[in-house]
Amino acid sequence: MSKESIDTLVSELTHEEEWRRMRATAACLAGGPRAVQALTQALQTGDVPLRVEAAAMLSRIKDPAAGVALVTLIRDPEETVRQAAFAALEQMAGNLDDETAAGLVRNLHESPDEDVRNRVRQLLGVIPNAITPLCEMLTHPDVEAQTTAATILEHLLDPRSADGLIDAMASPAVRDIAIRTLKKLSAIRERIDATFNALRDVEGASEREEARMSTVMDLLGIGRPSVEILIEYLEDDDWVVREAAADLLGKIGDVRAVEPLMKRLQKDKDTGVKEYAVKSLGLIGDPRPAQLYIEAIPIRPLRVMAIEALAKIKDVEVLRPYNELFNRLRSDRDGIVSYSAGLIADKLAALEGEQPVGQEEGAVGHDLAVEEVVRHEVPPPVGRPIPGEDCLRRVSIEVFEKAERDAGVVRRVGP
Repeated sequence: MSKESIDTLVSELTHEEEWRRMRATAACLAGGPRAVQALTQALQTGDVPLRVEAAAMLSRIKDPAAGVALVTLIRDPEETVRQAAFAALEQMAGNLDDETAAGLVRNLHESPDEDVRNRVRQLLGVIPNAITPLCEMLTHPDVEAQTTAATILEHLLDPRSADGLIDAMASPAVRDIAIRTLKKLSAIRERIDATFNALRDVEGASEREEARMSTVMDLLGIGRPSVEILIEYLEDDDWVVREAAADLLGKIGDVRAVEPLMKRLQKDKDTGVKEYAVKSLGLIGDPRPAQLYIEAIPIRPLRVMAIEALAKIKDVEVLRPYNELFNRLRSDRDGIVSYSAGLIADKLAALEGEQPVGQEEGAVGHDLAVEEVVRHEVPPPVGRPIPGEDCLRRVSIEVFEKAERDAGVVRRVGP
């Protein structure tokens, strides 16, 4: 597709004829870097409706190259455009590069609009790589900028800010905030270390499982300030510690945990750790592990959690190449698998009008993969025993009962 044609198609994102808008959407999603470039240009030169649609489309593509252009849009004179830019940046939080994070931090000091500054403060809390530019801002010549950065870092309580805060103690303007924040960070580290050390000392399978659950309940309240430390514990030698860390990271739901959890799913030798990695990745809902979920479907102990994780991915576009697999899994004998596969297939069917009929680029070879996934089950990986069929059957019943309740079906209990 020529640059001229992709530019033309981008301009049709707001066309009055629906089929032209659908064609433009399909071209953008399949257009790669050229589409991102054209959409980025539309952010700068398009009218208000086109700037809004271009921002929304970039949030679906999630290319980090678009981050800086979206940051410039948060100071657009049109409120609808600013809202679209912030929404896109929030959707792309886990994909934004260092330059984009630095641009957002600069707006804390440079933007004259208080509403923009407040929105940026909120956004920085979900951007994993915002810590470095915030620490750099601690050395800004303007005292107000230093105070703003220190206050945000106190709120985020990220261990990666410790060195920057120690250096900032030389500045009278932020010394008290830095000391207070470092004390909190030290207390968090001590609490987590002590809790996991106690967990390691527990013996006996049932006792360790009970202790693991207690550990999760005990540390969950710390929330995001514990994420970086929990990621370290994913590498622990003790399987029960890795399980607890993976479980906590899923419940917290921070995108920083996606790649470390993907590593556990790929390389951990313990079945239970893999199970919690899949489950937690599903709770986070990031599309990056989609291929790993597909590969996990034939593995018996991971099968149910993998298909459930796939069903929780919001960006359903990434699942389109596997549409045939999900349609076949509708008839799987496991109730959860068939139910979740049906949900995904229905979502994909609803998108059919957004793309031309035909096989997408990169989908070649998936039919053979589908046959292997549907017809074969890989033996479970080496590890501890997995839940029995009674457990899975009970969960299947719970899923269908929930579906019935959602549909308004009432069952009589008792005579």
